[in-house]
Amino acid sequence: MAQVLRILVVDDVETMRKVTAGQLASLGYGSVDLAADGSEAWRMIERKRYDLVISDWNMPALTGIALLQMIRSSPRHVHMPFIMITAEAERSRIETAISSGVSDLLVKPYTAGRLATSIKRAMAHQVAAPAPDKETNIDAPQAATPVDDVIVKPPAAVHLQSREPLPPTLLLVDDTADNLYVLANVFKGRYRIKAAHNGEKALALCCGDTPPDLVLLDVMMPGMDGFEVARRMREHPSAENVPIIFVTALTDDAARLQGMELGAVDFITKPIDPAKLKLRVDNFMRYVELRRHLQADYDNMLAIARLRDDVEAMTRHDLKGPLAGAIGIVQSLIDAADMDRRQLENLRLAEQAMLQVTDMVNLSTELYKIETGKYVLHAAPLPISDMLRRVVETARATYAGKQLVLAVDTDFDVGIDAPLALGDAMLTYSLLNNLIKNACEAAPERTRVIATLYTGSPLRIEIVNKGVIPEPIRERFFDKFVTDGKSGGTGLGTYSARLLARAQYGEVAFAVDDELQTTTLIVSLPSVPPPA
Repeated sequence: MAQVLRILVVDDVETMRKVTAGQLASLGYGSVDLAADGSEAWRMIERKRYDLVISDWNMPALTGIALLQMIRSSPRHVHMPFIMITAEAERSRIETAISSGVSDLLVKPYTAGRLATSIKRAMAHQVAAPAPDKETNIDAPQAATPVDDVIVKPPAAVHLQSREPLPPTLLLVDDTADNLYVLANVFKGRYRIKAAHNGEKALALCCGDTPPDLVLLDVMMPGMDGFEVARRMREHPSAENVPIIFVTALTDDAARLQGMELGAVDFITKPIDPAKLKLRVDNFMRYVELRRHLQADYDNMLAIARLRDDVEAMTRHDLKGPLAGAIGIVQSLIDAADMDRRQLENLRLAEQAMLQVTDMVNLSTELYKIETGKYVLHAAPLPISDMLRRVVETARATYAGKQLVLAVDTDFDVGIDAPLALGDAMLTYSLLNNLIKNACEAAPERTRVIATLYTGSPLRIEIVNKGVIPEPIRERFFDKFVTDGKSGGTGLGTYSARLLARAQYGEVAFAVDDELQTTTLIVSLPSVPPPA
């Protein structure tokens, strides 16, 4: 008996929903709900807990990929296994599904057996989400620990099969035995041949667990004709995408149009020319062979993506933990203030280097999650004024050669409890560091860069520097890879700053005063309400 799972099937075609539910029932999965599109599915997910979602990709109202991204961006549902059903062959679309956190991909046409395999794989793969942060000193960026308990297993060994792959299967459907005999001899030795003398048997073969790769289908048959066979095939997951070549004596345009509407890929007119028929089938079978490999290709893409995620998780954990510890030690030595000026300068240089590496690791992991909708925020109170001062102190040492005057100001009096931001320490530090760095790089030598913290809800930080953002890039200032006149600039600083702010329900904007020749970067972040 299969595991008891609460499964939601999402498809805009009613017949497909019912057939999939029937397949699941035959596999022993009895608790199945049905949704007609992504919007209905999301409403059901909000009301009821499901163990698995099986969704078609292309749907009106809300597509399968949009539904997947909504689930992965929800803290309540982020872990939910999700199987995407698709007939798409574009790698870019599959990469989108993988980067959005799909648990498994099911390529049409698929059988009940392949569906069972997909469910097992999806349930075995637990979607990772950040774990609650450990208690840390948030005066400086600390190592987040979203993967402390992840054990990365080596990929299973691949056992190569020595036998040759089986040739494609061709189903011949005709109510006349002589016609079946002629067709079978044309393709004998080239393909595996199946034959059906009526529409009912043909449909059973196409909707079974080993559907053919191509169907040569007679139109004029007693009982269920070829058009009815094709219509019913398009309503079953196993046969929905099996290509059909109609073989018919009909030559009128209406019959040909009806066949095309049912998804026919070609028409062969009786009497049959064996040489031409063989050539046309052989040509189309090359396409069939390519599609036969799609599931394996998508499985490999998904496995490689998961291996990459595992490596990134290990890298993030193995680098950021020691870095945070080293930064804490260095900052403790700096705060002790019992050493000479040269030693302090060297310690600040060490601190700066470690913070830069931490920032790089942060950008290479968290930004990817934010961009793909996989990041889940675990907000905590942050001493934002202390963090801002720390960033400015580091920048003061970094840009000493420009002889800049860097200062921090606030709108609250000394002795008043400093306001607390609500967010992630690592993201907030990277956000402030990127913007202060941007202001210092843009400021002319011997000018001032002033960062002012304003209390309120939300908190606001304004960073003002001399110099204005060049006119040509103002509209694209926060876009990826936009830079102007900076040696070695990547164009990622302001882009990542806005992403990091929005991931914490904040925002980043700018204001340019062409008359005063100043640029102001404006950051807003949620604040912790003061005690009543």
